[in-house]
Amino acid sequence: MVQIGYTLMSEQTPARELVDYASAAERVGFDYAVISDHYFPWIEEMGHSPYCWSVLGAAAQVTERLPLMTYVTCPIMRYHPAVVAQKAATMGVLTEGRFTLGLGSGENLNEHVVGEGWPPLDTRHRMFAEAVQIIRQLFGGDYVTYQGEFFDVDSAKLYDLPDEPVPIGIAASGGRSVEIAAEQGDVLVVNDPMPDVVRQFNEAGGQGKPVYGQLPIAYDADPEAARQRAHHLWRWAATGGWKVMAELPGPGNFAAAAGTVRPEDVAQSVPCGNDVDAVVQAVKKFADGGYTHVALVQIGHDQQEPFFDWAEKELLPALRDI
Repeated sequence: MVQIGYTLMSEQTPARELVDYASAAERVGFDYAVISDHYFPWIEEMGHSPYCWSVLGAAAQVTERLPLMTYVTCPIMRYHPAVVAQKAATMGVLTEGRFTLGLGSGENLNEHVVGEGWPPLDTRHRMFAEAVQIIRQLFGGDYVTYQGEFFDVDSAKLYDLPDEPVPIGIAASGGRSVEIAAEQGDVLVVNDPMPDVVRQFNEAGGQGKPVYGQLPIAYDADPEAARQRAHHLWRWAATGGWKVMAELPGPGNFAAAAGTVRPEDVAQSVPCGNDVDAVVQAVKKFADGGYTHVALVQIGHDQQEPFFDWAEKELLPALRDI
């Protein structure tokens, strides 16, 4: 059975409400929750981007059973990997083992703020592989000294560790990123239903490990209102795939790139309205592609409460049959 998660979408939601939504997600029966780790929203209309690690600490205290996960954190520029390891280990302690560290090689949108420039993709992959190695070593609990091509660690040690090491999820889209995920990850993260990537992951040694995806939806009793809201807030996602999205430096650039995207273009990949079967069919595409987990994103901060009511009464019971 596919596990159904809820996305704490920090780019569209104030910090306090994110904590409330984590509690609500547990209450209505979601299996887990993921949170985005951004410095900027994708486009200005989304309007928010609080520090996700503060939100996670609060969410750990208002939930009891709900697993939490970063989706995803970049450990190569804005954060040093030794600091990421400490944050993740602390979350493992606070949640009593309910935390998974989702990692990815990042986007220019969020990482350029430290003023170090944005490296080419092959360099980012090498940086990322080093960062994961450092985090893994620190999770072991011993002193770590590391001298790499990109990162140095001088006698670091984590003193507060959960009983079991925090699982590491790695975002991948093919090629070298899949190899890194299979070699160093406990979980594969692939946003869209991409069975070829899952197959590559399994062939590279990831067979049997969980695979996480994400599905944006726009719930509303009025399907046309849902379509318009999805276009208003989610048109950035139709800007040409990850090779483009990883390179654009700011919300204005995403808005410009999405200038020709129409509501019907967004609705092709985003179920809009209150049709339960449309969401079920979309989730089935993930399940058929080998995914074990799918996190739903409800588009629109002001529609979360009616979404939770619908999810509890209609959507989640239908998704349990997948």
